[in-house]
Amino acid sequence: MAPKKAEQALVEQWRDILALHARTQCELDRALHQHGLCASDFEVLDVLADGRAKGDACFYRVQEISDRIHLSQSALSRLIARLEKDGLVERGMCPEDRRGVRVGLTDKGRTLHGEVLPVQRAVLTRMLNSG
Repeated sequence: MAPKKAEQALVEQWRDILALHARTQCELDRALHQHGLCASDFEVLDVLADGRAKGDACFYRVQEISDRIHLSQSALSRLIARLEKDGLVERGMCPEDRRGVRVGLTDKGRTLHGEVLPVQRAVLTRMLNSG
């Protein structure tokens, strides 16, 4: 009987984590929408803002971004294309591998990230400290 209870507790804990993630994602989307972003958009901007310096700009390979924000390569490519169209990021060829693409923030993207960062962090604080 004890293994069944332990297993059920584990499943309930997992479902609680999933529910917290879903609620937090919805709150982030709601808060960021007024800035023209969704939670995934912000995650890309946030990763790029924390990127390692390459001259005056921070660039990541698309695969490096994908590893950090847990989107498929194709979903991330579409998201990056949209952010590029909005003037928030720029893409360029990877000097180490001409087949690779690097992505970096534009000045507009860096400014928007700075404006929205406190909003995103406030949602995370509220949602993750309420449990």
